[in-house]
Amino acid sequence: MYRTHTCGALRIEHKGTEVTLAGWVQTIRKFGSITFIDLRDRYGITQLYFDEQLNTRLDANPLGREFVIQVKGKVLERTSKNAKIPTGDIEIGVAEFTILNGAQTPPFTIEEETDGGDELRMKYRYLDLRRPTLKRNIELRYKVNRSVRNYLDTQGFWDIETPFLIRSTPEGARDFVVPSRMNQGQFYALPQSPQTFKQLLMVSGYDRYYQVVKCFRDEDLRADRQPEFTQIDCEMCFVEQEDILNTFEGLFKHVFKDVKGREITEAFPRMTYDDAMWQYGNDKPDIRFGMKIANMKAAGKVYCDALNNSEFKVFNDAETVLAIAVPGAAEYTRKQTDELTEWVKRPQIGMSGVVNIKCNADGTVKSSVDKFFNEEKLREIATFCNAGKGDLILILAGAETRSRKAMSELRLEMGNRLGLRNPDVYKPLWVIDFPLFEYDEETDHWMAKHHPFTSPKPEQIALMDDRSRYGEIKANAYDLVLNGTEVGGGSIRIFQRGLQEKMFAALGMSKEEAQDKFGFLMGAFEYGAPPHGGIALGFDRLCALLGGQEGIRDFIAFPKNNMGRDMMLDAPSAIDEAQMKELGLRS
Repeated sequence: MYRTHTCGALRIEHKGTEVTLAGWVQTIRKFGSITFIDLRDRYGITQLYFDEQLNTRLDANPLGREFVIQVKGKVLERTSKNAKIPTGDIEIGVAEFTILNGAQTPPFTIEEETDGGDELRMKYRYLDLRRPTLKRNIELRYKVNRSVRNYLDTQGFWDIETPFLIRSTPEGARDFVVPSRMNQGQFYALPQSPQTFKQLLMVSGYDRYYQVVKCFRDEDLRADRQPEFTQIDCEMCFVEQEDILNTFEGLFKHVFKDVKGREITEAFPRMTYDDAMWQYGNDKPDIRFGMKIANMKAAGKVYCDALNNSEFKVFNDAETVLAIAVPGAAEYTRKQTDELTEWVKRPQIGMSGVVNIKCNADGTVKSSVDKFFNEEKLREIATFCNAGKGDLILILAGAETRSRKAMSELRLEMGNRLGLRNPDVYKPLWVIDFPLFEYDEETDHWMAKHHPFTSPKPEQIALMDDRSRYGEIKANAYDLVLNGTEVGGGSIRIFQRGLQEKMFAALGMSKEEAQDKFGFLMGAFEYGAPPHGGIALGFDRLCALLGGQEGIRDFIAFPKNNMGRDMMLDAPSAIDEAQMKELGLRS
């Protein structure tokens, strides 16, 4: 064997032991006639000591960073110990060494903190993965994967694989398609999720299914999205919503205790979709801090009396006026409030400005709109917003959808500025009672809020016969939110052909189209389909959040960049004419 121990295994109790190590040269430190080298592998770092005699050999055969070497020698107690690493009490007195492979000088430093930019690190991902930061992330991913599988096994779930080459079906994003050589002019699609397959497994009687599975969506990318991503995909039959929430709340608690060493004893709070939108401006609220939205005016209706009979045209003309009370921020300077005005004017926020009211510690109230609201009116607004002494009230006004989204973003920004979004604090939340449909004004038709296989609330199924009431129907659906990020979503499914046909019709799908695309599923519903439901959890997002980050890329071994490119393989790439011809494609 190339080694008797790893570079993270040796301790002071091994003193005097003859050992063989193998690994990568991390650093080289020369001190006159002796040399110290840090040798690294996946398990840690061990210091090597080369005496005067071996130093002569080193001069003849110089080592460089990332050389792969094997050393033999005796474990010694270090004179100058390093408490920062587990092997810091010992070093290896090297008796002989072998260069197993040389290395070019790396394009960036392979250290905890590197000087390599994102694109460079992704091009040389195999080097980036040697860094301790990435190693910890990949190790965390493995531990979460193992913990999830162990829990689901105890709950009677079976891991069942489903196909990657499937038929293209509408699921909310663009499909990646694969041309078929044997069926020219026809295409497979890569699955956006195993949705229909897991429902078919329920029809087959496999009542508890899961996969830690790759899914594919051709959509615009951001920090928490990749074109190929991993889901913890689960389905159960003979269950209601409460059964699923309890089962997967148990999964989260198990993972937190197993991976993070944290025991969560209390039940996860639950919030309706409507409350989330009114109080936080989005359906995935970060509840690590308060700062709830005060709806002073919404959909043209005034809720804060101080706005009545106002001469302030901005509020009077606005469809919506929203406010938040920022704790302890009344001391913000004019420069800081001007910065916030510029922040909300950015194109991605899209507001014309922000009104501020300072509830000073001495009890006075000052505002950027003093000439329109006297002190009594400003105090009314402060009371409405639950603002106390020392708080800063920020107010946005405009169109309903844009203002609510902007206030949601402003709330999160203030949470960041005040240090209220501590990545080491975890606040899970169930969001329930989503709308079944959402209306698309551009296309003038209703769309599924989740997907077309989601069941309405049982008591509202009759409303499916009245198009004018689609906006009232609630879905039997739920999302799991962690620290303002949606980490999972699911629903109780439609399992009867008649109701599924009504759903497809509501989405503007003809009977012929529904039969063409989903006839296999509706046909299965006629052979004794049981009531069933499930959830899909974003595995990459969960790992990133447990690692204290929002972006998922550094928790995936070989990710794509923001343009969906693999910088290391230079993919996607063109294929040659022979391949094009074989597939029946025109160049």
